[in-house]
Amino acid sequence: MDEDHGHPAARVFDALGAEYERAFADSATHHASLNWLLEHIAPHSRVLDVGCGTGRPTAQTLVDAGHDVLGVDVSPVMVDLAARQVPGASFECVDIRELPLDEGSFDAICVYFSLLQMSRDDQSRLLGKLGRLLVPRGHLVVATVPLDVEDVSVVFMGQEVQATSFGADEFTELVAGAGFTVLWEHSSLFTPAYESAVAEPQLFLHCRRD
Repeated sequence: MDEDHGHPAARVFDALGAEYERAFADSATHHASLNWLLEHIAPHSRVLDVGCGTGRPTAQTLVDAGHDVLGVDVSPVMVDLAARQVPGASFECVDIRELPLDEGSFDAICVYFSLLQMSRDDQSRLLGKLGRLLVPRGHLVVATVPLDVEDVSVVFMGQEVQATSFGADEFTELVAGAGFTVLWEHSSLFTPAYESAVAEPQLFLHCRRD
């Protein structure tokens, strides 16, 4: 496992560890999103979980349903937690932008809130790469905080982070422009379970590679 503590996102999520899972575990929309995906992929699908965190709920839910999961995350602490908590999946501590993977090697890809510390250009390039990693008509599930912000310093669960995102319409256009058809879209407000948390907007898109 590669040590990558110098990566800004790695430092943040190394510090948060299991607290992140506890804060976001009760997101009904995240669970509904996973249920939607399970209804649309074939048995024993190969699934990539980008920004896997602690492995729960995403990798755990997919493994329990019989799918083959590879989770990647830049945080060594998160990957260690995920490997212990979801032994039925495989995990790598690596930046997805730098990980060589074969084109057409996944049936589905999940990207839950892991774009927010990337530049807009990197988000666009990564969506293009993920499209190439999917089989034809493979599924992409992506979630973000739909705010028009770029390289803004915010305090997240006590950690200072630099956040970049798009408004809802612009993000949907970005995903469509990367070669995806949006099949299902859901916007919600969610208040994480930690002190001083406030409700945050969330946007979930379920897509199919064109």
